[in-house]
Amino acid sequence: MDKKDLLFFYGFECPYCVDSEKIIDDLILEGFDIKKLEIWHNEENDKLMEKLDVGENACNGIPFFLNQKTGKTICGNAPKEEIIAWAKG
Repeated sequence: MDKKDLLFFYGFECPYCVDSEKIIDDLILEGFDIKKLEIWHNEENDKLMEKLDVGENACNGIPFFLNQKTGKTICGNAPKEEIIAWAKG
């Protein structure tokens, strides 16, 4: 896996992920370096999420946002402003 600090875990058929994915796609177009990782059809991505989504603040679901540089996470849907703050650290 290439080293990107901003990770977005989602599922293709996840109804909760649809809105978040639209925001992520917009942010990528705006220049944010976010890696999208689909977990329902990609076992490697699923295992990576299981490895990274740990501790007392684990999300245990998607959408799941992880800023590896700051450790900040978002569990579930969030408004664009919150996702931008997460991405900026």
